[in-house]
Amino acid sequence: MRFGLCLGLGLLAFFAPPLALPEAAYAQSYGFQPANPRAAQERRDREAAQKGSVVVAEPYGPIETLRQARAMTAALARLKPERKGVVDVYVVAIGMDSDGVFGRETAEAARVLASRYDAEGRVIVMANGKGAAGSATDPIVPDGRPDHLAQALGHVAEVMNKQEDVLALFITTHGHWNTGLNYRDGDRAGGNIAPSRLAALLNEAGIQNRLVILSACFSGVFVPVLQNEYTITLTAASANKPSFGCRAENDWTFFGDALMNNALRQPVPLPDAFAQARSLITKWEVASRLDPSNPQIDLGPQAIAWMDKIDAKVPKVAGQPKGMPAFGAPPPAPERPKPAPLLTKP
Repeated sequence: MRFGLCLGLGLLAFFAPPLALPEAAYAQSYGFQPANPRAAQERRDREAAQKGSVVVAEPYGPIETLRQARAMTAALARLKPERKGVVDVYVVAIGMDSDGVFGRETAEAARVLASRYDAEGRVIVMANGKGAAGSATDPIVPDGRPDHLAQALGHVAEVMNKQEDVLALFITTHGHWNTGLNYRDGDRAGGNIAPSRLAALLNEAGIQNRLVILSACFSGVFVPVLQNEYTITLTAASANKPSFGCRAENDWTFFGDALMNNALRQPVPLPDAFAQARSLITKWEVASRLDPSNPQIDLGPQAIAWMDKIDAKVPKVAGQPKGMPAFGAPPPAPERPKPAPLLTKP
């Protein structure tokens, strides 16, 4: 009886047609995902960036690790406390790529914002590479790393009045429409900060009044995520456009030169300064036959009140641009080889 039942079931299984599963169930059960490999990779990159992805290929040794820790500690310790009854501006400026242009742009942009908004002593500068030079007393500029950015935002939130004072956050680097802001420290480390990640850092810090300036390609992807009633966001480009001028030898990108080096040195309100910068960028792009980058501005309705208060701090006399202009300047001359020393006859 048992043998006959087994034989019958075996024959039934042999001659029966294969079981057809729905495509979704088949993929889920057996791990086969019919997908575009490029789209899958972009999705993995995006998910990693949203978590604050950082890959370190060559970790610092003990000496440089200690130098960086001391430099960051000193930068945080220098911050002055907030003044009661005064709308203080705290500047956090970070260059997240080690190409020299980003370090130079970061350092001078921090000085422009500090002068414009009476923020001396309330500034933190971080940059990779050798673009941003330190001072005689503090020669080491902390790296422009995502974790240093988080530390800076956390400390600013501790010393400021989070409902009254203003954070001016300036970030310059390369950008990507899919993963946001690029982080690169030569061949040593790299990663990304996606829009949702930057928004999470600002939200967790609890700082209400925010002026966010992003000098990067495709930086318009950050606008809808950072948007709220108390935030003003300025970006170098729309969500689907690159920006220009980020050659490593430059002192400025197009956006940094137009906005920070020119427009914000003028005694005009912030929206007027942005309009001047956008007009200047358009002029440069047309002359260079470049696709328009379309810089963006988003003003939260409740941000107008604090913006008017900090614009009242703007010096009445315009400042002068500094460094090599991003547009119209000749490229740096190639370094000439040094002549071989003359050898005397014995």
